[in-house]
Amino acid sequence: MEPVTLTTDRLLLRAVGPQDTDAVYAACQDADIQRWTTVPSPYLPEHAQSFTEQMCPDGWANGSMFTFGLFLRSGEFTGMLGVTMRSLGVGEIGYWGVKEHRGNGYMTEAAVAVSRWVFTKLSVDRVEWRAEVGNRGSRAVAERAGFVVEGTLRSAVNNKGVLRDSWVGSLLPSDLGLASTMPYLPAGE
Repeated sequence: MEPVTLTTDRLLLRAVGPQDTDAVYAACQDADIQRWTTVPSPYLPEHAQSFTEQMCPDGWANGSMFTFGLFLRSGEFTGMLGVTMRSLGVGEIGYWGVKEHRGNGYMTEAAVAVSRWVFTKLSVDRVEWRAEVGNRGSRAVAERAGFVVEGTLRSAVNNKGVLRDSWVGSLLPSDLGLASTMPYLPAGE
């Protein structure tokens, strides 16, 4: 699939490339990103280069991962958000925000826009969110975007060689007022 560009009221969401390597590298020096995500630690320039020049383009090309860089309309880099296809009709969202732009609602805005896109353009019927238990920032974004936290998965995240518990939640098309590709019958109905 060819990369797409999405816009929101305040953001431009586009595929990243070599021109973004330095910004990704700088952002990933943040201790919170290294602590709460599975990016390598220490995060080296070659990690950023591999991410922007290989992983992201390959994900778009083979339809396995759709990664967007988040930019203010002024062009300033604010974070990354991606949806990895986990199974037929199910994608998993992941994100991190640049430290100085956290708390402004940018990630929530982007999560809703990208989820809307995967529901309407990729025939996805469930977007899952997972975060290591304790990552309250990620959970707050997910909940503001409409995700329903469904529980805790034991030993579900391998973060730098340590298995940790994970929160899990989901967003369905109906949560955004959209139709699913197939009927959904909730438990007990």
